[in-house]
Amino acid sequence: MSEPAARDATSSPFRLLSLDGGNRAAVQAILRDTAVFHPYEIDTALEVFDAFVANPDQDYFALGAFTQDGGLVGYVCYGPTPCTAGTFDLYWIAVSPTVQRTGAGTLLLLEVERRLARSGARLVVIETSSLPRYEATRTFYARRGYRVAARVTDFYADGDDRLIYVKRIGTSDTRRKRKWKPGKISSDKA
Repeated sequence: MSEPAARDATSSPFRLLSLDGGNRAAVQAILRDTAVFHPYEIDTALEVFDAFVANPDQDYFALGAFTQDGGLVGYVCYGPTPCTAGTFDLYWIAVSPTVQRTGAGTLLLLEVERRLARSGARLVVIETSSLPRYEATRTFYARRGYRVAARVTDFYADGDDRLIYVKRIGTSDTRRKRKWKPGKISSDKA
């Protein structure tokens, strides 16, 4: 694993570290234990994780929230949106039910935003389901400044709409001064 990422000024019980292939089983357990994702969604999340491991910091970036004793309790995977300038998709964020509502998810999301803003990125896009079991997820995004930019009716299945959340990051000065270029995201390994 890499060195810890910069942490929020508050004293968090979690350390943020880059992930590697040795974390795959823990990522899978977190996704399963949330009891929100279908098995095929977990398979897809693991395919994205495997792509990150095969080519770190190329198409995908992954970061984990670890307890002080080294247990992985949450992770996030994000990457540049193809054919855009400075837009990034947050593909997966999941936190173990044992530590939900303790700040692990917020810490992960804020770190992604910080890294992207530093690199000149301008927009984060997140998609999620409209089903009732995703209500806490939607509330999480809204409380952190994400707004629904689009709704695609019956996208995942009849009665299961795709909600697309967006948030501008960085200051307008940062966006003007720094142009995002592929492969230029700081992994903050120090």
